[in-house]
Amino acid sequence: MNNTPIANRKTIVLAGKRNSGKSSLFNLILGQDMSIVSDYAGTTTDPVGKNMELIGYGPVRIIDTAGLDDLGDLGQMRVKKTQLEIGEADLIVHVFNAGYEGRQDLLDARDRYKELNKRAIYIFNKCDSLEDIGDYKRSIGQASDCLFTSIGQDNQALKDRLSRFIADNIGRLEEDRSLLDGLAKPGDTVVLVVPIDSEAPKGRLILPQVQMVRACLDEAIISIVVKDTELEAALDKIQSIDLVVTDSKVFDKVAQILDESGRNIDLTSFSIVFARQKGDIGVFLEGAAYLDSLKDGDRVLIAESCTHTTSHEDIGTVLIPNLIRKKTGKDLDFEFSQGKLDETDLSRFALMIQCGGCMMTRNNMMNRIGLAGQSGIPITNYGVVLAYLKGVFDRAIY
Repeated sequence: MNNTPIANRKTIVLAGKRNSGKSSLFNLILGQDMSIVSDYAGTTTDPVGKNMELIGYGPVRIIDTAGLDDLGDLGQMRVKKTQLEIGEADLIVHVFNAGYEGRQDLLDARDRYKELNKRAIYIFNKCDSLEDIGDYKRSIGQASDCLFTSIGQDNQALKDRLSRFIADNIGRLEEDRSLLDGLAKPGDTVVLVVPIDSEAPKGRLILPQVQMVRACLDEAIISIVVKDTELEAALDKIQSIDLVVTDSKVFDKVAQILDESGRNIDLTSFSIVFARQKGDIGVFLEGAAYLDSLKDGDRVLIAESCTHTTSHEDIGTVLIPNLIRKKTGKDLDFEFSQGKLDETDLSRFALMIQCGGCMMTRNNMMNRIGLAGQSGIPITNYGVVLAYLKGVFDRAIY
């Protein structure tokens, strides 16, 4: 359970005003005290996350957040962090304090999440403080997206109710398409080209490569893994190959080897495959074309979904910027982001280049595409931009 990649976990975010009981519900669902709980409004300051197995659904990540009504300059910084978590959530569990919030608060929250294109469910907590719970429920309306709770009466039963409520709703979310959907079918042979360089983890493969092997196994596709230096020998030995999937860094080299072999074999990259599954490949293709429109002084944001050390061969901080400068001949300013984006207005950039997204859910990726669109800037993807820069854009299949 704990080894399930973040990209394969749906993210559940508890949101709401201060002192609504988010942290108490968070701890109850987890079955352990992860968040500090007190009667003081604003106890939770930073998001607190925990991976868990949600009975009735599977592996998820659940996150407790600071109150959306926090005050002062520091409070606004906390609110911004909460909003960032909401932006990347697959499901929002909005918690109301039943003693102070009612139907109009519910309607306002529904409108807000509808504007954000977010799926949300609503918990009216601290119902034991009400004089007439029946009258209160009637004023709210018995909607399927609402649950009424009180911690302290029968916490095990409440935990079971909460888990079922959340699992039922997250189970209705759109499932990610398979990695090779439309690219290969059961019985096909797929060759995965995996170069081994200074960035390759010793003794293991990186996550996109592992997930591709697993996708082939799940879909009854024959997979063969080779280094780029052994690809020619593999082509000589394997008579029937339907698709080659390569690391983006050797896209041009692999394309040349396939072309010189004289065999008509489809080619794509790990990044492009993930872009198809998790993002909008059409948007990324259009975004790559903006490379030719860059001007001296333009800012380019290169965004990665995970945090890692870099080397002289790093694809995001070294390879892509160098290739863009070489192709465009422009004096460009590159900025780099790892992990969560810490800003929502990206209009100061001329272009955003997003990593393949192996550590992101589809919802995370679509949120970043949405942020770029709201900011009026084009967005593309590592694999697409490398294919474009290396002159094999038309060679790759999408």
